[in-house]
Amino acid sequence: MSHLIAPSLLSADFTNLSADIDMVNNSQADWFHLDVMDGVFVPNISFGMPVIKAIKKYATKPLDVHLMIVQPERYIQDFKNVGADILTIHYEASTHLHRSIHAIKDAGMQAGVVLNPHTNVSLLTELIKDLDVVLLMSVNPGYGGQKFIEHSYEKVSKLKEMILKRNANVLIEVDGGVTIENAPKLVKAGADVLVAGNTVFGSDNPSLTIEKLKQV
Repeated sequence: MSHLIAPSLLSADFTNLSADIDMVNNSQADWFHLDVMDGVFVPNISFGMPVIKAIKKYATKPLDVHLMIVQPERYIQDFKNVGADILTIHYEASTHLHRSIHAIKDAGMQAGVVLNPHTNVSLLTELIKDLDVVLLMSVNPGYGGQKFIEHSYEKVSKLKEMILKRNANVLIEVDGGVTIENAPKLVKAGADVLVAGNTVFGSDNPSLTIEKLKQV
């Protein structure tokens, strides 16, 4: 399978969001990546359900919703209702992770776990076969435009080994500081989905940038 590209709308132009949604719809991108931040789990606030509901009306590709919030299990059905297709929650934010993952699946979404840079992938050994996606943060979550953490390549490789060893059907997603330059190394390490925000929306030709990321 060719790797997937998920442009992060956190870096889009919110004064002209429909144009950026159209661009992603018409590009080689595979998913929309939507970061939901509550100002508690991470030191920033982004957007919530009304914005996602509006995006869903125009998006022609799956919505990959990344919850950076405390007690994400409270809102699983709400995010399904506004259009999430894939819902990822943080290992660090969910006390009863197994229950939460199955609640996401029962609601009709693909389920994923997110790991912060300091969280070891070995903690997912017992859960890996229940997951559709593991999202590895390659920056500390909360802000766009941060510098890529170099240790992330090794972490992707370690997770890929675990997935193969456990014969699990899980996509490895990487979010944070993804560029045209480091994308080939991430894919080689085992990444299946690349999230790109500033790299895409900060470029002169976002659609061409997506195409280049797709072709690495």
